[in-house]
Amino acid sequence: MIEVENVSFSYPNNIEALKDASLLINDGEFVAIMGQNGAGKTTLVKHFNGLLKPSKGIVRIDHVETTKTSVAALAKDSGFVFQNPDHQLFSETVEEEIAFALKNFGFEKDIIEKRITWSLNLLGLSQYRKTSPFLLSGGERKRVALASVLAWNPKTLILDEPTIGQDHRQKENLRQFIIQMQTQKKTVVIVTHDVEFVAECNPRVLLMKDGTIVADGEGKEILTNPELLNQSSIVLPQIAKIFHSLSSYGLPKNVIDLYEAKNILLKVLEERK
Repeated sequence: MIEVENVSFSYPNNIEALKDASLLINDGEFVAIMGQNGAGKTTLVKHFNGLLKPSKGIVRIDHVETTKTSVAALAKDSGFVFQNPDHQLFSETVEEEIAFALKNFGFEKDIIEKRITWSLNLLGLSQYRKTSPFLLSGGERKRVALASVLAWNPKTLILDEPTIGQDHRQKENLRQFIIQMQTQKKTVVIVTHDVEFVAECNPRVLLMKDGTIVADGEGKEILTNPELLNQSSIVLPQIAKIFHSLSSYGLPKNVIDLYEAKNILLKVLEERK
């Protein structure tokens, strides 16, 4: 459980990045945090594993205040994947990168080997096992950073712009993995500008603007509301635009899930034959 109570945060240059933010994320939820650059999204999620501590207010992770524990103590249960993988990667090979945290957390050698192989296979990186991560493309480095966190199986997974540099197949793999995480009752929080990816996943959506949370609700409701999206400088997903333009033909405006939308469109076309 992630509890944020009236949290404000200012950087040393006196920029106030969060202003009296409050929210509750329960175990097993999938939450997408969206908003324009500078809205405070990354600042907010860095409070979820203690990387940042509030200037005012309280953040609790599983009822433990982040100001009263260390980042190391929080890290095993809260895995964080940075937007820029170069801020996270440092080892000579992909294999060593993934093994690093596992060794620090005290996993046995045979378990480490199994977890490395599992995460490499999951993210399509097996062929790069002995390769330096810095020789890979930006999208591949992003997947290495994700693999290095997934390997220790954290209770909460925090992903900052996870779809940047990923093709459609990798985005679909990520979507399926998030579904798998949800079946395991794990919490997934993503920061993203990828409105189409969010539309496919239909998580709970938080919209942010100028350090404040301006909307919080189901994706179907938030991402079909032009007024709310405009506040956070987010465009309607393509499927929502289609349904809005065809609403006069009896299509509901609030459909956002692409799979549900496809079935509705097929049904309407069948009825009009």
